[in-house]
Amino acid sequence: MLYRTHQSYCIRLQHDMYFLTSNSRLNEQVVDKIILQLNRVYPQILTNAEAEKFRNPKASLHTRLSDLIKHLQKKGERHCQEFYRALQINAEQLYNDLPSRKILKTTDSTEIATDKEKCMLNDRGPVFFLACFSVAAGFALFWYCCDSDTKVLGRARRILGFSPIIIGRHVRKICMLYLEDLPRN
Repeated sequence: MLYRTHQSYCIRLQHDMYFLTSNSRLNEQVVDKIILQLNRVYPQILTNAEAEKFRNPKASLHTRLSDLIKHLQKKGERHCQEFYRALQINAEQLYNDLPSRKILKTTDSTEIATDKEKCMLNDRGPVFFLACFSVAAGFALFWYCCDSDTKVLGRARRILGFSPIIIGRHVRKICMLYLEDLPRN
């Protein structure tokens, strides 16, 4: 059976029940802590009478835990969710080892991470951005210099004359030759 992230807690608890009740994975103290937490959660998941019933030391731990899980499944989704929350708080390692958690982790890792995809436009980094921006600024400057107005050409020559570091000497020479040819045409 496939697990999905939207799968109900009751169904997950049904599949995790064997794992939780087998091989004494949970000890008396942890089960008591889970029951007490479910009794204290607002609104109460377990009433005082139910909590006492599931904490009864006369019954075996396996029986009490099985009865608790069946009782929570009958109560509904919220109750099962609170059980998982109590299990995570009181037995985190066991919670992480649950079969439904392991399958959820492997299912989630094969899906596309849309949050990361939305944020990451490209993987080239800031140098690539600066290079593209410089090329765009160069084209804008070149277009500005192509205007037939002589005032603009004089300013462009001054800017290009002081910019061997920015655009390189060879490019500067080509641009200056082009600017000198414009008034002749």
